[in-house]
Amino acid sequence: MQENYRTRVVDAMLARKLAGQGAVVIEGPKWCGKTTTAERHARSVIYMADNKKKNSYLQLADVDPDALLDGDIPHLIDEWQVAPKLWDAVRFAVDHRKGVGHFILTGSAVPADTKDIVHTGTGRFSWLTMRPMTLWESGESNGRVSLRQLFSAPGRITAANDLSLTDVAFLICRGGWPQALYVDKSVVLDQARNYYDAVVKQDISRADGINRRPERVRRLMRSYARHQGTQANLSVIRQDLLANDTDELKEATINSYINALKKIFVIEDMEAWNPNLRSKSAIRTSNTRYFVDPSIATAALGLGPEDLMGDLNTLGLLFETLCVRDLRVFAEALDGEVFHYRDKSGLECDAVVHLRNGSYALIEMKLGGDRLIEEGVSTLKELASQIDTDRMKAPSFQMVLTAVGDFAYRRQDGVYVVPIGCLRD
Repeated sequence: MQENYRTRVVDAMLARKLAGQGAVVIEGPKWCGKTTTAERHARSVIYMADNKKKNSYLQLADVDPDALLDGDIPHLIDEWQVAPKLWDAVRFAVDHRKGVGHFILTGSAVPADTKDIVHTGTGRFSWLTMRPMTLWESGESNGRVSLRQLFSAPGRITAANDLSLTDVAFLICRGGWPQALYVDKSVVLDQARNYYDAVVKQDISRADGINRRPERVRRLMRSYARHQGTQANLSVIRQDLLANDTDELKEATINSYINALKKIFVIEDMEAWNPNLRSKSAIRTSNTRYFVDPSIATAALGLGPEDLMGDLNTLGLLFETLCVRDLRVFAEALDGEVFHYRDKSGLECDAVVHLRNGSYALIEMKLGGDRLIEEGVSTLKELASQIDTDRMKAPSFQMVLTAVGDFAYRRQDGVYVVPIGCLRD
């Protein structure tokens, strides 16, 4: 167990779910810290991917799965999807044991074959998504502005920001991989590149047991990286791939590659927000394309911090991906989700954090500077003016989330301007 463990936002969520459910499933990309976090809450553990014991575990899962469920509770089964039969065994055990908090299951992929899973687990399992670390969790954000407090008591805020644009460019390329916090800065960017190489060469083919061409995966991920934060359709991505692909490439084939990346939690697209509007503007419903961490995009494009500093347009797009990663982690802790808004007139809002109780916040993401901040404020006000507050709540708050800026503050018009280096859950 790691001695210098950094508390994660999901720690409190996991403790709460264990207190109310028989089993908790933690899903998310490899290397994001699922096992380390689960170990902090477990009293016994079995590692299904342990090379020395894997074959024995798989045999037991076939003939006597209950033998793998013994242990002090909560009992952690790490990479459970290696043996899908364990799912129904855990479900049955939860049904026939008293109390809650019996099992934690972690997985970095959706099972490639679900034929051995009979029951859905409804009523027995609770799910938790874990993502790479936010800047608050990794220590780069000072956390002086709380998203939770903005929802509960919006008012005056004051907080100094310590991050420069150079810092943000570096953090985009480094990503939120926990192991990156414990290696020398001279090799820290290798963490994201190694992750990218593993996805290309091995992980995507293991997602569903289909061998996929690494060169095609590279081109697809490069195209996806270029279209971060957009609603680029499959035909656009197909054209990117056809430029260097000698085979006829059907959209169904591309979609199968994308779905494989989703199964291993590399891609996490954002759904469209559909509010009640006073106008009759048609809302675009296409998902917005995102990697789960901005460093995957920089690795796919072969970019480093210096490259981003020399191309502020690309830096701005990938800064948005970083913000979306952090907002998703924080929103889930508030029992909410993050959406994107765009209508036929071209009005677009980068992020809408919508909580289950109906409260929501409108957020624009900008690198910073007076002109860009004013652009963001204008967009927020325009969207807010179109929302029919007779049929739904007014926004709890509006915020421009920036890469740089000396301070976080509340403008006279009520809009918050908050550097990402000040934000927490």
